[in-house]
Amino acid sequence: MIGRGWSWQAISALVLAIVGAFFEAGAAQGSAGVWPALGLVAAAAVVSTLLATRRYAEALLLFIGTHGAAWLLLSGITGHEGNAGASFYLALAGAWLLAWRCATVLSALKPSGRGESIALSLIIPVIFGAWILILWEAIVRGAGIPFLLLPPPSAIAARIATSADVLSMDVRQTVFKAVAAGYVIGCGAGFVAAIAADRFVFLRRGLLPIGNMAAALPIIGVAPIMVMWFGFDWQSKAAVVVIMTFFPMLVNTVVGLTAAGHMERDLMRTYASGYWQTLFKLRLPAAMPFIFNALKINSTLALIGAIVAEFFGTPVVGMGFRISTEVGRMNIDMVWAEIAVAAVAGSVFYGAVALIERAVTFWHPSIRGG
Repeated sequence: MIGRGWSWQAISALVLAIVGAFFEAGAAQGSAGVWPALGLVAAAAVVSTLLATRRYAEALLLFIGTHGAAWLLLSGITGHEGNAGASFYLALAGAWLLAWRCATVLSALKPSGRGESIALSLIIPVIFGAWILILWEAIVRGAGIPFLLLPPPSAIAARIATSADVLSMDVRQTVFKAVAAGYVIGCGAGFVAAIAADRFVFLRRGLLPIGNMAAALPIIGVAPIMVMWFGFDWQSKAAVVVIMTFFPMLVNTVVGLTAAGHMERDLMRTYASGYWQTLFKLRLPAAMPFIFNALKINSTLALIGAIVAEFFGTPVVGMGFRISTEVGRMNIDMVWAEIAVAAVAGSVFYGAVALIERAVTFWHPSIRGG
């Protein structure tokens, strides 16, 4: 905070609004929506300082003001792409600074209950993500960037809505067939191999160096071979996913099995516990954070591997096939639609694994601290 309730974001936004007003007043032809957006930014910057001691009220005001200004700017530039002046960008920058202030205020709040904590943990990244899209949309439309080079988020969303059937078939082929099968087989095989490597020293000394070498294999070299071996359908893509997920699981599990301390192991020996009792009751629970770390890493690697593998031969369906085909047809909005759907699918997959991790490793200090 600066002075009596002033933050540097609010001061900067107010200055940008004032400078933007001078530019807009001197412009030969004003841009629709800029004047009300500048006024809203200035008003939100001033009024938020009066509510600095009332954090919830300040955050609500900033949320309404910043997104209202963004809506005015975007609605005003629609149909006038490429004609944005300096005042447009100054108003946009001021609104973004106030959104930053809003996220800062929300981050400083101390939730009184679990429900409030969950709500805050959701709304802050939502604001952050929304402003990435707002800035993307405003800059592309304001600067008049050709949609062929970079379509705005609104065009991508429209493409997703009109191509929902095609996208659903691609997700079914890539995610629910290739990724799901390869992920389960690769992670399961890596886990079993890690147990065997832990049990037999010669396997550990032989597998780990090979695993480090195999992790460096280029996917663009492996994918065509898998297509030759397993055909053009999803089985070859699943084989690529198996290769990509096997060794991260192997290495992380082997390292995790050494996480139990010497005192705990000595205690198990005093109870006359054998290898398998010690493994299941002590070492595997201690290795769970490492195992889930591999599962989370593999959740993204699996999707990347399946999509790239589809570039080298696939039926006329699949996310990788669609991306490579639509690039050739110059349908860049469809390419971005596939990318957006892949990002959402990967995030959901990663989030599901993270939720399972919290339920299984609730006892771990990293989870208790969160």
